[in-house]
Amino acid sequence: MSASDSVQQKLFHYRRQLEETRLEVQRHKRYLDALHQISLGLIARLDKKQLLETVLAHAAALTQTGHGYVYLLEPGRDAMEIRVGMGFFSGQIGRKVKKGQGLGGRVWQTGQPVLVEDYRSWQGRIEDPSLDRLRSVIGIPLKFDRRVRGVIGLGHVEADRHFHVQDVSLLERLGALALLALEKAELYEEARRELAERRKAEARIRESEQRYRNFLESSPDPIVVYDMQGVATYVNPAFEQTFGLSRKELLGKQIDFVPAEAWPATKAAIQTMLKGEKISLFETQRLTKDGRKLDVQLSSTLYLDRNGRPAGNIVTLRDISARKKAERALRNYQNQLEELVKERTAELDQINRKLALEIEERKRVEKSLRRREKELQAQSQHLEEVNTALRVLLKQRENDKRELMDNLQANVSELVAPYLGQLQKTRLNTRQQTLLRIIVSNLDNIVSPFIRKLSVRHAGLTPMEVRVANLVKEGKTNKEIAELLSVSKNTVLFHRHNIRKKLGLTNQGINLRTHLLTFDE
Repeated sequence: MSASDSVQQKLFHYRRQLEETRLEVQRHKRYLDALHQISLGLIARLDKKQLLETVLAHAAALTQTGHGYVYLLEPGRDAMEIRVGMGFFSGQIGRKVKKGQGLGGRVWQTGQPVLVEDYRSWQGRIEDPSLDRLRSVIGIPLKFDRRVRGVIGLGHVEADRHFHVQDVSLLERLGALALLALEKAELYEEARRELAERRKAEARIRESEQRYRNFLESSPDPIVVYDMQGVATYVNPAFEQTFGLSRKELLGKQIDFVPAEAWPATKAAIQTMLKGEKISLFETQRLTKDGRKLDVQLSSTLYLDRNGRPAGNIVTLRDISARKKAERALRNYQNQLEELVKERTAELDQINRKLALEIEERKRVEKSLRRREKELQAQSQHLEEVNTALRVLLKQRENDKRELMDNLQANVSELVAPYLGQLQKTRLNTRQQTLLRIIVSNLDNIVSPFIRKLSVRHAGLTPMEVRVANLVKEGKTNKEIAELLSVSKNTVLFHRHNIRKKLGLTNQGINLRTHLLTFDE
């Protein structure tokens, strides 16, 4: 290479370095101009959200990207939240990270800027598929008093776009300006909030004062407000109406309405109140304009000024004259009742004495009745014993009757029946045989328990009906019964009808012989 070529090559390199320096100076000047414009714009911003959006827009413009976000850390929280975002990060607003998590969390943890060439391969990345498009990213802390208040983050989604070290320095300056503007906005917001709170407090105070005044004005009880010298500064309408005094006559003056006899107790109550104690339901008297004495119930308490010193006292009075009058009337009525009770007690004593005499007489009568009751019990016991003896005798009589019937039946069976049997074997004519059968039947009826039971149960049966019933029980036909009793068949039917009627078998559909056989059971 010739000497002239070497000189030209050096001159080319020199010019190239000079051009790069000029471009860097121009770039730096543009950055400074931009920072100046940014600082003026930031200082003019007072709304916190608009301020963050402005900071992010200028940071993106300086680094020639359209994607960025701002994390903010609220006091007392353990996570930062994306408050504003643009481009790729507009869909990430509301994302939260804890210290050390992702790019924002790493900047928060270290308190230093973090520059990542390719976010996809960075070990500290957040494992979220929605972040896979990110390439070069940068994070700048917003620090105040060595504490990180937030993070400005910017990114590229193009593979050929990168952030440089100069961007870090520039963004740090922008972050400092942004933090100052943010502090100013927060101070302005705090001042505005305090002003609003003060206005609300003043409105509440005015409302409370108006409500308190309305209460005083509408209270049915007289109310008066004194200063510490005892001068009236306020009276309500009820006070004017009760005591007949107008506000014009009362305000700015000491009210002279305490009767002479009530002064000692009133002074003692005032001393108690000046010691800071509250007076409640103190009963005394006060004078009206026309000289009437009213019985009143008084309550009083001190009120304090803004410095906490006693400024006066509020006195509430209640007219209890009607109640006192009623109490006096009640006492008089009680006295009258006591007299009536004494009189009634004397009458009751006399009645009690009469009752005592009546009780003694009743006791004597009861004693006589108990004696008579014992006598009746003895007689009842005697009668019970007699009844027992009679039952024994009746039972013995039944046994005797049964024994007599058994003897009679045995005698007929042993002494009469054999001879009648022999007589039936002799040659008798028809008439004699019929009479013999009647004799045998009648003897059987005499000793038969059926006849006795039938006569006992149904005393209304005639002797002929009893004989007919006995023959029916033995299974005799109407014709046979007519021949045995020497009566017509119609007469037998007539007696059968009467027997059914007297035995309660009419229209029953019950066989008469079957029913009669039950009497042998």
